[in-house]
Amino acid sequence: MNRYPLWKYIVVVVALLIGFIYTLPNFFGESPAVQVSSAKATFKIDTGTLDRVESALRAAGIAASGIFLDATGVKVRLSDTDIQMKAKDLLEKQFNPDPANPQYVVALNLLSSSPNWLTSLGALPMYLGLDLRGGVYFLLEVDMQGAMTKRLDAISADLRSLLRDKSIRHGGVGREGERIVVRFRDEETRAKARGVVENSQTELTLADQGEGGELRLVATLKETALKTIREFAIKQNMGTLHNRINELGVAEPVIAQQGADRIVVQLPGVQDTARAKEIIGRTATLEIRMVDETPGALAAALAGQVPFGSELYVEREGQPLLVRKQVMLTGDRLTDAQPGFDSQTQEPAVHLTLDPAGAKIFKDVTRDNVGRRMAILLIEKGRGEVVTAPVIRSEIGGGRVQISGRMSSTEANDVALLLRAGSLAAPMEFIEERTIGPSLGRESIDKGFHSTLWGFAAIAAFMVCYYVLFGLISVIALTANLLFLVALLSLLQATLTLPGIAAIALTLGMAIDANVLINERIREELRGGAAPQAAIHTGYDRAFDTILDSNITTLIAGVALLIFGSGPVRGFAVVHCLGILTSLFSAVVVSRALVNLIHGRRRKLETLSIGQIWRPNASVPAGK
Repeated sequence: MNRYPLWKYIVVVVALLIGFIYTLPNFFGESPAVQVSSAKATFKIDTGTLDRVESALRAAGIAASGIFLDATGVKVRLSDTDIQMKAKDLLEKQFNPDPANPQYVVALNLLSSSPNWLTSLGALPMYLGLDLRGGVYFLLEVDMQGAMTKRLDAISADLRSLLRDKSIRHGGVGREGERIVVRFRDEETRAKARGVVENSQTELTLADQGEGGELRLVATLKETALKTIREFAIKQNMGTLHNRINELGVAEPVIAQQGADRIVVQLPGVQDTARAKEIIGRTATLEIRMVDETPGALAAALAGQVPFGSELYVEREGQPLLVRKQVMLTGDRLTDAQPGFDSQTQEPAVHLTLDPAGAKIFKDVTRDNVGRRMAILLIEKGRGEVVTAPVIRSEIGGGRVQISGRMSSTEANDVALLLRAGSLAAPMEFIEERTIGPSLGRESIDKGFHSTLWGFAAIAAFMVCYYVLFGLISVIALTANLLFLVALLSLLQATLTLPGIAAIALTLGMAIDANVLINERIREELRGGAAPQAAIHTGYDRAFDTILDSNITTLIAGVALLIFGSGPVRGFAVVHCLGILTSLFSAVVVSRALVNLIHGRRRKLETLSIGQIWRPNASVPAGK
């Protein structure tokens, strides 16, 4: 009646073992570290970079407890913060001899101190939020006016090209504040231009103004277009911030929109505040230019005589490249960039999508330059870097562009990311900055840990005093629940915050409630005169429905918080929902396995150690 088959015991033991392994990394803490990552697309992090780091540290006599290469860069684990600062200064001088033009990002970081055998199993500690780990909080405001101005300037250029293609004479196209003004000398020309503009620029509202020889066609953006520009500016800037923060190696950064024009950035564990601010706040623009392939021009440029109208750059492979200064197309015309494969050669490629105006410009450029190379550059702080420089094979129309050749799948993904989110759609301004020290985070962790520990101790003491052996079994099941919850959060690499610690404490209270229901059901069966073995069986069966109902209703509330909440509320909801699932398993399966293990083999069971049971008209209790 109260026996589990062997496989159920095996499942419980395996679950406990996995829970223990994945909980273990959280007890090793973190070590100070230095990370070296690429600041430019032309500088890739590879094993050569790893060797340079090792050589520099060895020559300076700096001992590292671990050096390894991962997707974000080379990371060096060190023993204390003093050595960390020395290593950072050394690597900064080694990798960035010109501070005004840094080629690598050398940043302070924190790494898990877990043993290698745990890391090899994928057992990593939970990420800690800003309130527990310390770090940096930024509130940035997007310059929406700058985004509008940028868009209006682009539309002005489009209108000039459009009127020139349609052979419509005009007295000038210019932006005046938040409107575009086109001047004409006669009514007939203005009316013709109005019809052409209305057909090609649906986001504009047109109005006729002026009299005599000073006729004007005034264009303003529609409200729907203004809304789209604002939304795109926020979305593009958030994507760019994600890309840049990856350079810092920040685990689980928080980048969220706040209001209509603000972005919140939280960087847990970041110690180098100035470096973080510099990387986040930088601006970059995308440009497409033609490569100067004039015979002898590159050799002259390398000799120090750069031809007029050209500039000297370096390709991804380190080869010099002479690029013309004339900009054929800017990143404003790029709407999307995705990695993929060439349909004919199956080589890794990047697929670009341009807006209608950009598609027309690109078609003209590729038609006139078949067989020549075209360079795609990112311009930042007045300096440019060549992302890629493919050969134009044929005229490319339709707004779909493919970049391929000499590229791995990883490089194609990197290029797509750079092109898609390499520049800000609008300038941003830091309006709030807060730094939370690691000591304050440690204090928060200690308080949360102690509150959970003392709450757990109080629950355990009450359960053992009130339910004796069954109370002890409940406490063991509660311990297993905590083990499962922490292991699950670590396995999912969830971010733990102060609200998450509160959710853990709440989970413990709810989990023990399930065991209280089971124990009271067993007591009720004993009071009704049932035999101990039958009381155990019936008590667990009848309590399960009540436990399931109560947990499902609570889970629904948790899911609602997860869907509609944000920030700390979502953090609370994640831990809360996971805690409900683990409590169901531990309260029912684990505790039942322990009870069956203790009492299941005893056929003649006279009493149960489940505390004092009051039964009317009986002098001897059924339990003790």
